[in-house]
Amino acid sequence: MTDNTTMKIAFIVWRFPILSEAFILNQITGLIDRGHDVRIHPINGLPKNYTGKIHPVVEEYQLMKRTYFPPTVPEKFFPRLIKGLGLFLKNLNRGSWKTLQFFQPGKYDAEVATLKSFYRTVALLQDGSYDIIHCQFGTLAPIALAYRDANIIQGKLITTFRGIDISKYVQENGVDVYNRLFREGEFFLANCEFFRDRAIGLGCDPTRIIVHGSGLDCSKFTFKPRYFPTNGKIKIVTTGRLVEKKGIEYGIRAIAKLVKTYSNLEYNIIGDGDLKAYFEQLISELNVSHVVKLLGWKQQKEIIEILNDCHIFMAPSVTASDGNQDAPVNTLKEAMAMGLPVISTRHGGIPELVQNGISGFLVPERDADAIATKLEFLIEHPEVWQSMGKAGREQVEAKYDMNKLNDELVAIYKQMLDEKSNRKKSIQNLQKLMQV
Repeated sequence: MTDNTTMKIAFIVWRFPILSEAFILNQITGLIDRGHDVRIHPINGLPKNYTGKIHPVVEEYQLMKRTYFPPTVPEKFFPRLIKGLGLFLKNLNRGSWKTLQFFQPGKYDAEVATLKSFYRTVALLQDGSYDIIHCQFGTLAPIALAYRDANIIQGKLITTFRGIDISKYVQENGVDVYNRLFREGEFFLANCEFFRDRAIGLGCDPTRIIVHGSGLDCSKFTFKPRYFPTNGKIKIVTTGRLVEKKGIEYGIRAIAKLVKTYSNLEYNIIGDGDLKAYFEQLISELNVSHVVKLLGWKQQKEIIEILNDCHIFMAPSVTASDGNQDAPVNTLKEAMAMGLPVISTRHGGIPELVQNGISGFLVPERDADAIATKLEFLIEHPEVWQSMGKAGREQVEAKYDMNKLNDELVAIYKQMLDEKSNRKKSIQNLQKLMQV
């Protein structure tokens, strides 16, 4: 394959467009900018409770025109069956008959052997031949593998493991859940060493998986040295969904331990989620409602404005009770790119991003006392804010710059499509490129 060859690439996602998945948008737009033909297949359609709010690049790049949505699935079985039969007959010339094999007893798991699965294939039947099929989460890959096996979609299958798919999903479905995928998928990416090691432990061939991080458009996050504010008010901030995995409870509890000593604190929490009511109650019980503010969901532009006005960033991630874990957190990357010193946890892939004592501090999970101790140090020593912020920016630019990572992604695709290349040599070249 020559360097200027246009590749046709299918991005398989659960739903689209999802505001919190800017890391996927960064890949899509980066590939388009490099001249490649990207088609988006959200197998479950639009996001739940979709309001029409979209990331600006979705409109800028007219990504909805590149998106192949499946037909809406009726909730009740009989209407679902009638509509399905109509779609089946309408798409016979496109190969809808191939889906009949999904219902052979014992051949496919419950995720594939359903009428719902047939609905998912309708959009794929419209345009099923690709150079690359890129599953953006490991949980999608067994489904795509079954569709390829049925000759509904064709192309080299590449799978990215991002966190929940290699932690919670495995805990719920067993350590052999990816056995077939590891045998038949061409190549695998993990967004950190932590999850690469876990995939290898589950049976993935070490020569077929490399680390490829989630990129950040550093140009959108302007670096700013942090100094002690002239008005004396130190602003601390967290960005993330209000869910257990983000550990926000421990950030709130840490603040509560310090407010009696330091009355000049302000803690802003950006995000929304299932634990909002619980956090509102916790803030009230700890008597910190004058300090801790739940700001709700914000657009990226608003988030940048808030971060620009803050001094310290907290990301107290924890392993959730269902096993869910984080990779290097994208909101941490954004804060570090803007020059904020950070406090986070020894959790998942975060230690690969935050250099303890250099760009910020790492503490044990679920340890509000440890968070409070490091917060107090930063409050008492604002002279370290600038050096930590500078180190954080340098780390993000070196390892997570979107443009570098998109160039690497193109190189990965092309290596996989080069039939004449020696697999071992190709992997060695890729590992050298990524500096794994």
